[in-house]
Amino acid sequence: MRPDAAIRQNASHPLPAGTAQARWRMPVAERPRFIQLETVTKCNAKCPFCPQNEIVRDPTRMPEATWKKIVDDTRGWGVTYRPFLTNEPFVDNRMPEIVRYIKENDPTARVEFNTNGELLTDKLGRELLEAGVDIMRISVDGLSRETYEPSRVGIDFDRVMTRVQAFLDVWDHEGYRDKVFTEVRMIEVPENAHEVQAYREFWGPRCSEVVITGLYQWPWTGQKPEDVVLRPCLKVLDEMFFYTNGKATLCCWDVHEKAVIGDVNIQSVQEIWDGYAATCLRALLDDGRRDLIHLCSRCNAYGGFDFGKFESAGD
Repeated sequence: MRPDAAIRQNASHPLPAGTAQARWRMPVAERPRFIQLETVTKCNAKCPFCPQNEIVRDPTRMPEATWKKIVDDTRGWGVTYRPFLTNEPFVDNRMPEIVRYIKENDPTARVEFNTNGELLTDKLGRELLEAGVDIMRISVDGLSRETYEPSRVGIDFDRVMTRVQAFLDVWDHEGYRDKVFTEVRMIEVPENAHEVQAYREFWGPRCSEVVITGLYQWPWTGQKPEDVVLRPCLKVLDEMFFYTNGKATLCCWDVHEKAVIGDVNIQSVQEIWDGYAATCLRALLDDGRRDLIHLCSRCNAYGGFDFGKFESAGD
């Protein structure tokens, strides 16, 4: 759940309790609304701020039977599927097939991508649009080679700009503007802060929305025990995350499988969502005890979010 969605929650609505004495009672969905699938473990970039290149996981490519089972388990749920995790989705050349399978006979399903754009060729872009992709978020972290390439190591700035603009031209001129939401986003850092206004002016007319966001930290990327934020978490309320091996984790920032809550090869998606591991970890988070969860004990996410409306009255 994103912070803006959490703010819109009706605090007067009965919320499922983690434990009777929990400090907060967070609105956990009856079933996931967003599902991320790590269909491959690879990325075409080596960004210095991302731990993606530390991933050592088998298999490197999610078996077809695994991703199809996740989709089949959740058909008709109104899920937004994100076929990526800590990887670049278009390293996997099966993406048009995966989108078609997700959308097949399920008018409630939506498909969303986050991509760095370098592999978004004209052929791939057209196939994705024709297959029924709903949301395309493209990260372009700079408006010049000088600001872009130090952050996106290994990616050619000119190739990204050419391919992203070509995709957006097809989206705009071939009837997809009202069907597909497109977002171009930049992580603001001191090196590119002077480009923010020009960035908005350049990309604004070319896509649905421009987003300027801040750089965040994955858990266990330098935080000390005293840095942990003893608060609930929004990530566990309506999202699920699956590795290539079919295991589910509590959080998309769990690069190293520190908080596995189930295995879709031997359980259904609903069984994992309602399972003992997920329930216990959510209960700890409802009590603000991130320090008792190995993964979360080095996490400072949502430190500035106001959880006041979810505070328990002790009932």
